[in-house]
Parts: sequence; structure tokens; C-alpha cells
Amino acid sequence: MAEPKIRVLVAKPGLDGHDRGAKVIARALRDAGMEVIYTGLRQTPDMIVSAALQEDVDVIGLSILSGAHNAIVPRVMELLRQNKMQDVLVIVGGIIPDQDIPKLKQSGVAAIYQPGTAMGEISSFIREHVKPRSLPVKP
Repeated sequence: MAEPKIRVLVAKPGLDGHDRGAKVIARALRDAGMEVIYTGLRQTPDMIVSAALQEDVDVIGLSILSGAHNAIVPRVMELLRQNKMQDVLVIVGGIIPDQDIPKLKQSGVAAIYQPGTAMGEISSFIREHVKPRSLPVKP
């Protein structure tokens, strides 16, 4: 039996209207054999977590260029905890200043990718860190 594909939600939170990078990542992860759900632009933390819950994803990838990462990411992490979704791997990409990385990781972000990161590095990280799903128990 084939292993289930890793399910990744790629989201563009906030008012940032530039999504080329998010689309490039989504395509690279799909080409790496993952199932990718792209939410589109201007997503709120509530919308992102709701979509992640509905889609039963393994990973949430947040693409943030607007500078609002210090407000948006902690809220997403809080909503994941409230929904008992701590097993969902959260990665962040975009324009993230070095001095903000420790705080984001403290909030629970697994990895942060700045411009120029190789696509293979991201897909390898996901494969290495996604927790295997348990198979449903048959009655």
C-alpha cells in the first residue's frame, strides 16, 4: 500500500498582495510528491487554521512579505493550540529579519526560510519532520 502523501497548506496571510513566491513553493512541493492546498491572498489567521483543519493537513507554510509576521504567526500558533493541532508542522517563508527568528521559533514555528532558500531544502525538511499519521483502527 502506498504511503499517504504529505498534505501542505500554503497561505498568504495579511494584506500582502505578492504571491509569486508562494506559488513557486506550492508548485515545488507538489513536484516533490506532496499534496498542496493553496489558500490564495489575504488570509486571516482564523481562515488559515480553519482551512488546515478542514483539509487535515500535515504542514502549514506561511508566506509573509508584509512585515506582519510578529503579529500573524503567534496568532496562527495560538489557534492551532486551541484546536489541538500542535502536530501540524508550521514553516514560514519570506522577508523575516534575523532578529525576529528566535521569537517566531519560540512560538512553535519549525523552520523559517528567507529569500534564496533552495526548494529542495524546504521539501527535505518537511519530509524529515512531518510526524507519520497513524492509520485508522478498523472495528
